[in-house]
Amino acid sequence: MRRSGVGGAAPPMRRLRRRLGMERNELRRRVDRVQRAIALALLVLLLAAAPPVAAWCGGLAYEAGLRAERHEHAQRQEVWATVVATGGIGSAGDRYVHETVQATWPRPADGRTRTGTLPSWKGAAVGARKQIWVDRDGRLAVRPRPHSRTVTDAVYAGGAAALGVGAPVLLAYVVVRRRCDRHRDRMWDAAWARMDTDAGHNRPS
Repeated sequence: MRRSGVGGAAPPMRRLRRRLGMERNELRRRVDRVQRAIALALLVLLLAAAPPVAAWCGGLAYEAGLRAERHEHAQRQEVWATVVATGGIGSAGDRYVHETVQATWPRPADGRTRTGTLPSWKGAAVGARKQIWVDRDGRLAVRPRPHSRTVTDAVYAGGAAALGVGAPVLLAYVVVRRRCDRHRDRMWDAAWARMDTDAGHNRPS
């Protein structure tokens, strides 16, 4: 059985108080206790402010993402494109030269046929079909925003908000730590000076 008295291990709460500088100790100076107290206060401030701010920013990003999802799904539709000609080459303005095909597909607004150029794919031949995304007028469009992107953006927004709250707190602690270090250095210099003076007075003549 573990003892908590002399020669035994210190209780957990006592060790925690010692780490936080809350235990009376003649070797611990006032500047050390002040630094620990400020560090504890800053930690409490961070834990109190960061979660709600992160949740608020993440919620705003999530709601914006949901609105974008609904808008894009309402304005875009997936239709079947049918290849009518092959062997085309991407225009000179494209970043990469690639083969293209001519295809037709229906316009979602009125069902009329629209003709356009699509990047070629494996097995693309006259009569081949492929699903593409278009807007209401039949113009090519990218796939609507996936829900996974909305979730990812919300997580990133929440994390960025937490970092934004934590950065000033960390900076404040760094400033406090440097000032306390300078104060400790001055105290050490004064202590060494007193030791030198005392040694000079006690030196035999």
